[in-house]
Amino acid sequence: QVQLVESGGGLVQAGGSLRLSCAASGGTLSSYAMGWFRQAPGKEREFVAGISWSGYSTYYVDSVKGRFTISRDNAKNTVYLQMNSLKPEDTAVYYCAVAKSGFASMIHGNAVMDYWGKGTLVTVSS
Repeated sequence: QVQLVESGGGLVQAGGSLRLSCAASGGTLSSYAMGWFRQAPGKEREFVAGISWSGYSTYYVDSVKGRFTISRDNAKNTVYLQMNSLKPEDTAVYYCAVAKSGFASMIHGNAVMDYWGKGTLVTVSS
């Protein structure tokens, strides 16, 4: 079974940057769409960004457009989330996940995310 491990979270001041990584083991991510999700205390889990298996198509929730960039390196079996201009409201546990059903179903909310990481905490101070 595929295992996903997120890393790169931490404590930063507002306006700072972090780069999250999601490394896979036990299988390749190259043929799968990938997504980043986040969940803040007391809030619902939110789909933040998605990327197709090829990296050709990307999606961002409006609140992070222009600040976050999702990318992937299939040769390294890793997906990234570059987060710039961080805001306190970005504070959350960030999770990566695999959507075998594909990019379109993921961004439309129809995908079952097959594999999840355990998350990495991002804390943005003001």
